[in-house]
Amino acid sequence: MKWRIAIAAAATMSTVIVSVGAFGHGGATGVVAQRMDLMEAMGDAMRSLTAMMRDEEPYDAERVRDLARSIGNHGGDALTDLFPEGSLDHPTEALPAIWTDWEHFSHLADQTSAYAFALETAAGNERARPGTEGMPGPGGLLTGGLSGPTVEQLSEMPPDAAFRQLAQTCSACHQDFRMEQ
Repeated sequence: MKWRIAIAAAATMSTVIVSVGAFGHGGATGVVAQRMDLMEAMGDAMRSLTAMMRDEEPYDAERVRDLARSIGNHGGDALTDLFPEGSLDHPTEALPAIWTDWEHFSHLADQTSAYAFALETAAGNERARPGTEGMPGPGGLLTGGLSGPTVEQLSEMPPDAAFRQLAQTCSACHQDFRMEQ
């Protein structure tokens, strides 16, 4: 069930991000436009990954590696650098909570890269059986007191497990730091 929720969240996130991009970012300029472009690229990658994880498109390990690497390269410092203090110019969808809880935001940005790179490494592993979570145990984000597998463990598991962690991290970041649409 958690797996389906994570995929649904990823699909919703990528749809919203693509919708924003379709309108030229509402006239955004500067760093706000740059981060909207970055989010659009990440959303496109997540949408493609989601389709493969749902078996709506054929699974292609090399494409998964490329998409995961792209997301990984856009996370961490590449992401946080696009959120300088007070960059809330319209039409940003960033919440001020980013700067009041920078440690949590930065942690999620780092997790995004870590889980994406775990997915890149795990892409060639055997896929989880349909209807399974793709990983043992309760899983969950490595934030909020929940524990889950390490990046190293995810790299050795089915790619579905790493994707699930990546999707949950993206969802958590959007939930905590992005205006609702």
